[in-house]
Amino acid sequence: MAQLAPVVTLAATGASIYATSQEAKRQKKNAQIQQQNAQAQQEVQQQVLAIQAAQDTAERRRALDRSIASARARLAAGGVNPDQGSAAALTAGLRATAQGAQQADDATYAARLSAGRKSLLDQDSSLTNWVRAGQGLGRAMKNLLD
Repeated sequence: MAQLAPVVTLAATGASIYATSQEAKRQKKNAQIQQQNAQAQQEVQQQVLAIQAAQDTAERRRALDRSIASARARLAAGGVNPDQGSAAALTAGLRATAQGAQQADDATYAARLSAGRKSLLDQDSSLTNWVRAGQGLGRAMKNLLD
């Protein structure tokens, strides 16, 4: 009977290692599915942000064009050449202001994109299961040697 104990212990350890490896496979598969879902969500979010940024840029360009056209029309109606002197400075100022606002929006867009990225340091805990299985095997070998 005493000779049967190590065999039973070894069989139980083998079953434990098998169960642990199966659980590790399930967890790995679930982690992959979750990662794929997260990646798909991130891609959709990036597309939405890109579309919003493009719409904001187009709206800013239309507003700038309207502002410059309005200023040029008022200056021309007043008898001032809109391509020279203070009129040219006015349109250059409008363009510079719009460019500054666009740069601020680009920075916000980049920050939103980087905020949505998953960290490369996220753990998937796949190694933990193998460490536990190794510890179980170590305990079984110790019992056999004692």
